[in-house]
Amino acid sequence: MDIMLICRDALENSVISNIAMAMEAKKNGGNPGIVFTQEALAALAGGSFRWSPLMENRDTKIKVSKNATAMGLQIASEKDKRWIDIYRLLKSAKDAGISLMACPLWSQLLQVEGKLPPEISTVDSQTLFKEMNQAKTIIGGF
Repeated sequence: MDIMLICRDALENSVISNIAMAMEAKKNGGNPGIVFTQEALAALAGGSFRWSPLMENRDTKIKVSKNATAMGLQIASEKDKRWIDIYRLLKSAKDAGISLMACPLWSQLLQVEGKLPPEISTVDSQTLFKEMNQAKTIIGGF
């Protein structure tokens, strides 16, 4: 992994940004990965995502779904194309070869074992630190 993005907020717009940027990096020859921690990890383990206040209105969500689909992101719900399906986007990222990992510290603190989507890998601290040491760029913070 040469680029590591750290996604800690349970904001759908934040998750979309992290995955979309990782997918762009992959298209441009990078080897990106995303570490999900704190709120994002809790939401992925069965909690709920929310939107930033200025983006939570219905029209904005529909616009984002429509435009992201037009950009080639598999984000729209298969049931209703106006709405976003974060789990479909996760699958698309994993299928594109992007490493999706759960932060080992927060995995233990939140006891998420067995609750995460299959696209998210659980790693130990040693593995995470090895990936961090190899990354040329780390974006985000714990």
